[in-house]
Amino acid sequence: MEKQIFHLRDSNIRRNCIDFIQQLPANPEAPFEIVIQERKRTTDQNKKLWPLLTDLSRQVEWFGQKYAPEDWKDLITALVAKTKKQEQRTAPGIGGGVVMFGSRTSKMRVSEMVEVIEAIYWFGTEQNVKFSDDARLEIEWAKRWGDKNRSAA
Repeated sequence: MEKQIFHLRDSNIRRNCIDFIQQLPANPEAPFEIVIQERKRTTDQNKKLWPLLTDLSRQVEWFGQKYAPEDWKDLITALVAKTKKQEQRTAPGIGGGVVMFGSRTSKMRVSEMVEVIEAIYWFGTEQNVKFSDDARLEIEWAKRWGDKNRSAA
């Protein structure tokens, strides 16, 4: 059987999902797995993420270093993980240095991406970054995120 995905947006879709589940055979030897979860990040979130990371890479020097947008993604996702008290793992790099195992934004849920984007705005505002998009509301949310999470960082 092919994977079936329902995006729960209204009561009709809810009924279709329930009907679909009720038609599935119950088999203790080969049970179906039913997963209900928040959807993954949106296209709009991804479109917003990379210009913000590019703004950081162009304008912020961190401990004497300029970093690429990809590096800033790792730094910001590590910040978000730390504020959520998630385990951060590191390992010695095969060719030297240290490798930090970070979160994959491609696997993040919508709410997790909201936190990453808010953290970028908060950090960028702290570093006087002039963001390239008109995002005053997100910057205000980011300030609140920073106030709430500053003690955990």
